[in-house]
Amino acid sequence: MNYEFGLYVFMLAAFLGFELIRRVSPLLHTPLMSLTNAIASISVVGAILISGEDHASLLSRILGFIAVVAATTNLVSGYLITDRMLKMFKKREPAKK
Repeated sequence: MNYEFGLYVFMLAAFLGFELIRRVSPLLHTPLMSLTNAIASISVVGAILISGEDHASLLSRILGFIAVVAATTNLVSGYLITDRMLKMFKKREPAKK
């Protein structure tokens, strides 16, 4: 793999993660949760790149697959928690009798 391409992907992922974290309102959830989601999304991209390499060994492919599953689980869980927190801020309608 070309090192320039790897550096480009890293810089793009870091910029995207920073922008996503910066635009999240602190009232919705903590910056730590936002940072965790951004890191997990960067980890998914990195694991896909490593496990999809043409000359990757079997061990690299297995570890890459495990990394994709673990990071995806972390990412989806973070967004589900965020969605649950957003629902807490919605106004509830009074129960109809």
